[in-house]
Amino acid sequence: MKFITFRETSRHDFIKYDYLFTFAYRFFIKKKVVMDFIEELSWRGMIHQMMPGTDEQLKKEMTTAYLGIDPTADSLHIGHLVGVMILKHFQRSGHKPIALVGGATGMIGDPSMKSQERKLLDEETLRHNQEAIKKQLAKFLDFNSGAPNAAEMVNNYDWMKSFSFLDFIRDVGKHITVNYMMAKDSVKKRLSGESQQGMSFTEFSYQLVQGYDFLNLYREKGCRLQLGGSDQWGNITTGTELIRRVEQGEAYALTCPLITKADGSKFGKTESGNVWLDPRYTSPYKFYQFWINVSDEDAEKYIKIFTELTKEEIDALVEAQKADPGSRVLQKRLAQEITTMVHSAADYEAAVEASQILFSNKAGEVLHKIDEDTLLAVMEGVPQFEVSRADIEAGIKLADLIVDKAAVFPSKGEMRKMVQGGGVSVNKEKVSDPYMSVTTDMLLNDKYLLVQKGKKNYFLLRVV
Repeated sequence: MKFITFRETSRHDFIKYDYLFTFAYRFFIKKKVVMDFIEELSWRGMIHQMMPGTDEQLKKEMTTAYLGIDPTADSLHIGHLVGVMILKHFQRSGHKPIALVGGATGMIGDPSMKSQERKLLDEETLRHNQEAIKKQLAKFLDFNSGAPNAAEMVNNYDWMKSFSFLDFIRDVGKHITVNYMMAKDSVKKRLSGESQQGMSFTEFSYQLVQGYDFLNLYREKGCRLQLGGSDQWGNITTGTELIRRVEQGEAYALTCPLITKADGSKFGKTESGNVWLDPRYTSPYKFYQFWINVSDEDAEKYIKIFTELTKEEIDALVEAQKADPGSRVLQKRLAQEITTMVHSAADYEAAVEASQILFSNKAGEVLHKIDEDTLLAVMEGVPQFEVSRADIEAGIKLADLIVDKAAVFPSKGEMRKMVQGGGVSVNKEKVSDPYMSVTTDMLLNDKYLLVQKGKKNYFLLRVV
């Protein structure tokens, strides 16, 4: 081998060698930085089924994949986050993600894992929901960098709205047999007698419509892979079969497992319903509280699925949790990562502060900073009384307020005795005078007073 010295190198050769060295750096070194998608999802426990050849396709070239989101509400909830995180990991792996908002399929309703037909939505509602979902997805995916693998959003209503029924059954329906469609688990379960509702033709046709989405994206965007939950396997493979029969092309499928809690119950549901990403429906405080309160077993599983932390970081957190279970380091880090990602660092910090209100001696100033929704979320379950704004504006005495107007104490004598023992606080400030005046400048959010009686008894007074 001949070694070339700098002195022997002409300017032309130097430029040539510089180009080759740069190319080699980008190809051999930088390529290692880009993670392996299948390997990443495997250790995170995010692969349920995968069509043969999928891994080879992803290793061969930058690949385009799509995942469908049904816009039945104007916000995603945490049940959607598994699919969204898969798209995020896909883009981080150097591939191109497409988020498909199912405007057309949302008008039909997917029969998968459903025991009855869903309510159909009109176009105006679907368009509204689509725009709201777009804004949420932009927090997870890069749509604007101009990179070859920049994410895209599409709506299947745009290519389905002008597709006549006759054209659809002629150009699409003839390629898939009824026998093939009826063999799908989602169809067999609905026709087996498990449901009294049966299945309408509308829902029966769902897999064909979704299959055409894949075919259309294969043609228009070079999309070779569809991602989804395990309940979508039948619909996804209908798409790969349609591509094979119509275009003689190769397409692939990958699904993730449906996430459950350690006790087997449904993930993402609380007593009050879904945990939404939109703060109008689930406040950042309640969102944070959901994650901070998961079990140790669930925290170890969820931190792999819902964060970008590396395996080494997660392994270290798991070991720390085992060494000191009471520290709840897994729950704390999980709640921090996902609340910051979905909302913001400021919302996360505010949620942490708010969660300490009932237990911290320095909570007085925090109480005056938090918004009304967070205050009410923190005080959920605390007894509440309504009191007159006129009384507050007149400077009513505290003893009159919390004995006569709101039954915090049964008598003024008991109230005075507890004040003398340092057991009464208003807005987390100790009360020394039972007959102090209560004024409007003391109100939280110009509407509330928080009264503490003893160590653990709280009462919220709402001014009306």
